[in-house]
Parts: sequence; structure tokens; C-alpha cells
Amino acid sequence: MSQIRVRIAAVAVLLAPLTACSAGAGPDDAAKDAKGGGSQAAEDRTATVTVTPKGKGVRAGGTVRVTAAGGTLTSVAVTDDEGRELVGKVAADRTRWASDRKAVPGTSYTVTAVTTTKAGTRNTATSVFTTAGADKVNKVDWRPGADSTVGIAQPVSLVFDNPVTDKAAVERQLKLTTSNGTEGSWAWLEDHSGRDRIDWRPRQYWKPGTKVTLEAELNGTDSGDGGWFVRDYTTRFTVGTGQVVKVDLDRKQLTLERDGKAVRTIPVSGGTPGGDKRSWRGTAVLMAKEGTINMNSETVGLADAYDKMVDKSMRLTWSGMYAHAAPWNDRWFGKANMSSGCIGMSDADAAWFYDQVRPGDPFEIKGKDTKGVVAPGNGFGAWNVPWAEWRAKSALG
Repeated sequence: MSQIRVRIAAVAVLLAPLTACSAGAGPDDAAKDAKGGGSQAAEDRTATVTVTPKGKGVRAGGTVRVTAAGGTLTSVAVTDDEGRELVGKVAADRTRWASDRKAVPGTSYTVTAVTTTKAGTRNTATSVFTTAGADKVNKVDWRPGADSTVGIAQPVSLVFDNPVTDKAAVERQLKLTTSNGTEGSWAWLEDHSGRDRIDWRPRQYWKPGTKVTLEAELNGTDSGDGGWFVRDYTTRFTVGTGQVVKVDLDRKQLTLERDGKAVRTIPVSGGTPGGDKRSWRGTAVLMAKEGTINMNSETVGLADAYDKMVDKSMRLTWSGMYAHAAPWNDRWFGKANMSSGCIGMSDADAAWFYDQVRPGDPFEIKGKDTKGVVAPGNGFGAWNVPWAEWRAKSALG
């Protein structure tokens, strides 16, 4: 996946201001000015600049602030030791400036401020501070990949290596934009792996053709107990054709619908009723097309039920439910559910179907005898959570 650039927000503790970077007028000048006989008018004294934070080893995650007394800020530049700039904004009265991004761990910054007095005197003040390094670094695995085309049910999903205890601080740094103003929400989940995860899904399936951009500006954000983020992430993708896969386990058939019209119905065999081999129901999302893979029942808690190479494998959950070719079950297609939880079909049907679908396509699965509804963190089970409940899982809601 391509590298991404990330914005840092976070409530940071700001340190005490630096001493003045430029000197003010001396006592003799002040005395002369008070008598009205000074050679330099009061309004023409050099402005005083204060920078926060200051010093070495300061805590990262703080906003850089610059203030001017006795003049206004003409320009402010904050650059790190590699020449990268922390951009910011000046206040309306032009005496205060604050960076948009936060200072990141283990970095030296140079602050250069140009001031102008009422009489037009310009002065340049420079200050340097260095942030402490990160004791622990948190990393992110995200989906979908950059520049991909996905199905209409694909969520944006970020899984974190370490726990995120300050979820609000992290969520504030995630900026998602769409080409058509799609309504949606972030929600915090527990991934099937047990790790913290946050997904963004639309209120309804994506509109085909929607272009989506995620800018995760996390560099310099403290995730809490899990440590600091030290890079930004970004991804862009496009929503493809409006496809839905309808799976009826009671009728033992699968129907591919495109733009609301049935394209083809395929006889299938789902999970064996009455035990651990049953299939899941609800909406699962095609996670990946994995081709020919080895499937071993011991990896999904089914002892030694099977160990074989399987063609045209399409992953639906982390817990091991796939749609795939299953020629060994040929006599049961359309007649009985006799698999170990997957949705099996003939070699010919699987070859056709594999070529039609893409990651992000929803599989709407129904049936009386199943293991239950796909959980939000078991693959992309977000669509099984009611919208109000989904929005309530946001740390900012």
C-alpha cells in the first residue's frame, strides 16, 4: 500500500514561553521617550517575540505558538531539521500565530518570525526547540489500498498495532472526503485479532462512481498507552459497479445482481446445519480474491475436518468463511448445505463468478440455520450494525 500523509491534532500541554528572541528598547531610551525627547519614537521600538515551546527534550504533540509585543507579525516560518514546514495561521490582529499541525517526536524545529512596528521597522527573530523522542511507536494497517476500485459496501478500515486509549485524539486527525458529500461515520471496533480498529462506512451503500480520499494526519499524535504515531497516511479509491450478491442458504442458491437486476443465479452448498460447520448470515463484504489457497480446518477450530487446496477462493470473514470452488460437493449444489461453513459452487460457476466480483461487494446472506450474524470486526461486518448504533461508536459522537 502506498505511503500516506497524516494530520496531527490532539490536545497538547504547552510549555512556558521562551524568553524574548529580540531585545526591547533600553532604559535610557525609555527615559528619553517618556520626556518626549528620545531619538526613537516609542512606536518604533523593536518588537518583542515570544515562542512556545522552548528548549530541548520538550514533550511532542504541542501546537507551536508565536506572539509579538510592540509590533505585528509579518511572517512566521517553522521548519524541522529536514526542511519540512509546520504551516499555521496568524490571528486577525497579527500579534499571534499558531501552527495547524503539532510538533512531532524526536525533531528539532527552527522558528523564524519577522515583525513590523507601527513606524515600519522590521526585525527578524529566531528560536530553536527540540522535542523528545517517542518511547513507543504505534503503526496502522489500512484498507482499501490506494488507487483501488472497490464494491459499494467497502468501508475504510484502520487497525492499530498497539492499543488506542485516546480514541478521540486519533479520530480528530482522520479526514475523509467524498466527491458527492456521502453521509457516513467513524466507529471504533474490536478487530477479530483483538486489536483496536476504526472503520468509516456510509449510511447506505456507496453510490457507484464515488471518489473517496482519506487523510490520516497522525504524525505527532499520542494514541495513549499505545505510543506515538510518527507518520501520516493517505489513501484514495473509487467505488465501482453497483453489485450485490444475494445468498439464500434455505434455497441453496446465490444470485449476482448488478444495478438492481439479476445477472445470474448459481446453485450452491452452504455450511452444514446443526453445529460449528454452519455458515454466518447477515451482510458480509468480499475482503479479497485469494485465488488458490490451502484451507486447513485446524486453523478455524474444526479439528481435522479438511486440509486441501481450494481454487477461486474469495474471503468473506477473518474467521474463515469463503465463497469458492468445491467440486467435491458437486452432488449437493442446490440441494443441501453440506460444507464446513463456506459457500461452495462448481468449478465452472466459481470461475465465472470469481471474474465478476471485486473486493467491497456485499454478500447478503440469509438462512434459518446459521451461526448468527457476522460481527463488525470479523471481516467487514459493519453493515449488520443499525445506523444509530454505528454512529454512537464514534469517540466524537
